[in-house]
Amino acid sequence: SAGKFIVIFKNDVSEDKIRETKDEVIAEGGTITNEYNMPGMKGFAGELTPQSLTKFQGLQGDLIDSIEEDGIVTTQ
Repeated sequence: SAGKFIVIFKNDVSEDKIRETKDEVIAEGGTITNEYNMPGMKGFAGELTPQSLTKFQGLQGDLIDSIEEDGIVTTQ
C-alpha cells in the first residue's frame, strides 16, 4: 500500500458520495480503519493503494478537503 492516510471530505459532499468513495478504496485493495462523521469533519482513515492515493490527490479541492499521512507523531 502507499501507506496510512486520513482523508477529509469537503463539508458539502453527500453521504452517498462518501460511501461510494470508501467502497472504491476497498475495491482497489485498500482498507478503511476509522470513519469520521462529525459536524465540520467527514472522512476516514485507512490504508490506501498508490492508485487510490493518486486519484484522491487529483480530487483535492473539489471533493476532498485534505489528505494527510496518518503517522505517529513523536516529539523530541
